[in-house]
Amino acid sequence: MRELRIRLLVGVFVIAAILSWAGARLWNSIGTLPSVPLAAPIVLALIAVVLVATALSIRSRLKAQRERRPEAKGVDPLMAARAVVFGQASALVAALVAGMYGGTGVFLLESLDIPARRDQAIYAGFSVLAGIAVIVAAIFLERVCKLPEDDDRNTGAASAA
Repeated sequence: MRELRIRLLVGVFVIAAILSWAGARLWNSIGTLPSVPLAAPIVLALIAVVLVATALSIRSRLKAQRERRPEAKGVDPLMAARAVVFGQASALVAALVAGMYGGTGVFLLESLDIPARRDQAIYAGFSVLAGIAVIVAAIFLERVCKLPEDDDRNTGAASAA
């Protein structure tokens, strides 16, 4: 399994932001711009919380296993691999969504004097921050599930624990 590449996530974010900004300009010239839902940052933040909780759970189980505690539960390798795949998929989607809301938010900065547009810009900003939180949580989860021998080989590929 390959590690998440920060360059890929930044590229997805930038391309989505540019396309979203251009789309928002076009859509606004034709009619009314669709609103940024209030649920967007909330859902992204919940995904980040789930990823962090999963990473902390796996990390504590691995620590108990390393310390050879008698009550330690082992970490199922397939479960860890699924968690990493979920984290990577979440990070890619979060980069795309954060880019879309980022581009829309940049467009909305032109008209902050309108209260409705100001609210939409705030929701878009919180969506970008929550998307970044998802990416950070996914990278943390990936680092927790990384096998120790992956560091020694320096191949750039990560395996799930």
